[in-house]
Amino acid sequence: MTDITKELAIELKTATDKIKNLGEELQGRMEKGETALTTLKGDVDEALTAMNEIKSRLDDVEQKQARRGEHSEPTQSIGQQLYDSEQFKSFVSNPRAGRDAKLELKATITSLTTDTDGAAGALVQTQRLGGIIAPPDQRLRVRDLLMAGTTDSNAIEYVKETGFVNGAAAQANEGDKKAQSHIKFGTETVNVRTLAHYVKASRQILDDASMLQSYINGRLSYGLKLVEDRQLLNGDGENGNLKGIIPQATAFADKASMASYTILNQLRLAQLQAVLAEYPASGYVLNPIDWAKIELLKDGDGRNIIGIPQGVANRTLWGLPVVETTAMQTGKFLTGAFNMGAQIFDRQTLSIAVATENEDDFVRNLVTILCEERLALAVYRPEAFIYGDLAAK
Repeated sequence: MTDITKELAIELKTATDKIKNLGEELQGRMEKGETALTTLKGDVDEALTAMNEIKSRLDDVEQKQARRGEHSEPTQSIGQQLYDSEQFKSFVSNPRAGRDAKLELKATITSLTTDTDGAAGALVQTQRLGGIIAPPDQRLRVRDLLMAGTTDSNAIEYVKETGFVNGAAAQANEGDKKAQSHIKFGTETVNVRTLAHYVKASRQILDDASMLQSYINGRLSYGLKLVEDRQLLNGDGENGNLKGIIPQATAFADKASMASYTILNQLRLAQLQAVLAEYPASGYVLNPIDWAKIELLKDGDGRNIIGIPQGVANRTLWGLPVVETTAMQTGKFLTGAFNMGAQIFDRQTLSIAVATENEDDFVRNLVTILCEERLALAVYRPEAFIYGDLAAK
């Protein structure tokens, strides 16, 4: 049944109940010998008239539905079946006490939504949970390792020492010419890069679903930071990309010339390599898979080398914090002086702008939501960063 048919069936049932009650009252008062029953009889007549009007409206609705059904035989509503039953007709003709009209439904009540007997699926309302189920966010940490800075320009230029000849020596005799040293400088320039993306949405959906715009803004911000994380590590410096740390880092070399070493030994040797460059390392960057393998390493007695499963030890190696990120390729590592060897310069911090982009969007009620930032990355000492493959020797 449609909503209108259901409402009319309910009204018809209410009108029928009213006639029954009035009939019982009329019968009772007649049995007591009352004769002044004109008003009550008038109420019965009015109730019958109202019931007939409801029945007429119900017939009209069902006829219209039948025509829309391409001449298919319409299924009678519960109210219609009751009204057409012989018991109901008999009751209306003599609504005295003790009489009623019943309708027996033989169809099985099911959750079907088709127009068939017993179909009650339309009465079942789906449960709608609030909010939007979003995928999990990856932890973003590369920026937190680096020095922070700001700029008002579109490029960063800095002076870098490119050579130093140390001629310092003892003066042999008073009056002798002292030793001379030589220092060479050069300039380095890094450009400010723009990271951005946008989505389009209709003005109506943003008005009707007020939380949707804030959700979109959050997802755009996260997506931009996700790209920033990868750019800071792996950007190639071409086609608008940042020049990341890894393409500029120094390749791992065993300065201790050990004949063999484990992965843990290798990471300590990489830390040594940074120290020899006069920039002590301040942390490690590893893929979560590799860090899990390291945490599962055991000694000769089967005990975990790093912590225990029940422990809450911080992620550290040789006294330095370990950053896990999928922006680092599996089987690779990076260590170095993140706090001194490189710096981020923000030209425009992450921002969200909402506008109609062009005339076509304006007349179509489309809105563009843009998320962007502008920044530069300066790597002062590439030799302060050590990058390589995790491979025991």
